[in-house]
Amino acid sequence: MKQACVAIVAGAMTGLIGFTAIAEAKTQTGMASYYKSGKRTANGERFNPNGYTAAHRTLPFGTRVLVTNLRNGKSVIVRINDRGPFIRNRVIDLSLGAARVVNLTASGVAKVKVVPLE
Repeated sequence: MKQACVAIVAGAMTGLIGFTAIAEAKTQTGMASYYKSGKRTANGERFNPNGYTAAHRTLPFGTRVLVTNLRNGKSVIVRINDRGPFIRNRVIDLSLGAARVVNLTASGVAKVKVVPLE
């Protein structure tokens, strides 16, 4: 019985390690900004500036990502529902609500790490 439990845990850990490797492969580091106006997002839903959403150039709509401000270590989970950013060298545009969580609003831009969770 003990060996069976060890095998199950080892198998689960292997799956977790695989997930970690996949997440690391898709992890991006770069500059983020935020936006607070707009009527509709690229996926057709109404833009909510206080929501925890973001714009990304290539990630599928509905993907949840962990965004960490590398200056202060604060993180937020956002859902991709828009396309952008349209400024070179930016990797993600956060909604105002998400930007507040990671203290991005004072500076307007910050270096972040973006990790897809799905």
